[in-house]
Amino acid sequence: MAKSRILTGITTTGTPHLGNYVGAIRPAIAASQNQDNLSFYFLADFHALIKCQDPEQVHQSTMEIAATWLALGLDTDNVVFYRQSDIPEIPELCWMLNCMAAKGLMNRAHAYKAAVAANQEAGEDTDYGVTMGLYSYPVLMAADILMFNANKVPVGKDQIQHVEMARDIAARFNHHYGQHFVAPEAVVDDKVAVLQGLDGRKMSKSYGNTIPLFLTEKQLKKHINKIKTNLLEPGEPKDPDSSTVFQIWQAFASEQQTVDMRQAFADGIAWGEAKKQLFELVNGELAEARERYNELLANPAAIEEKLQQGAEKARSFSSPLLAKCRKSVGIRPIG
Repeated sequence: MAKSRILTGITTTGTPHLGNYVGAIRPAIAASQNQDNLSFYFLADFHALIKCQDPEQVHQSTMEIAATWLALGLDTDNVVFYRQSDIPEIPELCWMLNCMAAKGLMNRAHAYKAAVAANQEAGEDTDYGVTMGLYSYPVLMAADILMFNANKVPVGKDQIQHVEMARDIAARFNHHYGQHFVAPEAVVDDKVAVLQGLDGRKMSKSYGNTIPLFLTEKQLKKHINKIKTNLLEPGEPKDPDSSTVFQIWQAFASEQQTVDMRQAFADGIAWGEAKKQLFELVNGELAEARERYNELLANPAAIEEKLQQGAEKARSFSSPLLAKCRKSVGIRPIG
């Protein structure tokens, strides 16, 4: 039986933080060890150009994210781990799909509609600041997915629409040119934790409230101590369900540790003590990976070698599929 293909993209615009780790990286690495699936993980550096025009940041982020996944134990023998820009077939397929994608479909994309709404609210021209990268982003995402005929695409709720658009574009291409693509399916895991950041809002680069994943021990302790708490004194019962400290604890703790900390909150644990225990728990899980991460960053050639091996593996899928697509649309040798 053919293995189910699962595809995950990671945009290279920032430093990975605890929220990324708990929400996406840790479950994906666990899935990568499942021999029943064929998993594709890629660094979405073409996508990064939509949001970030700082070349050094895109480059640095690519290196940090690749090092993070490798340090945390991604089994590159069992998965395909590659950089989007190393697969020239992706932009070529993207153009073919552009020729099939309805403009009306793109007009309904969430990111574009949000940009238009913000412009209207600000009294600007409707398309002020909107690039074709932002506008046609769902077509590039469709190319990423369809290039490898992924059956399942794990996404957050806000990305379901893009997977549905990929299905729509694939169906139109298949209708015109014959069966080339499977219909991908969005997979949303409601159990995945969404961590709160230092200020109690969702942990996000855009809010600047993150706890970077591989801070030094000293910096990690400092960041955890910065988590906002209320003014309840030691001995006063505290509500775990409204506490960022408890929420992060829960994402790293065993069931028993979670039960024990819930009890400690009811018994009025001091915030300083709760944060100290949280630091020890998080640091305990990340210490070994942090060491591997720092070794990788000190040896960028080793990261590049892994990515080149991944590109070779990825192209063993993308090359034959693109050759078939080119032939089907009429781009082939004469004679």
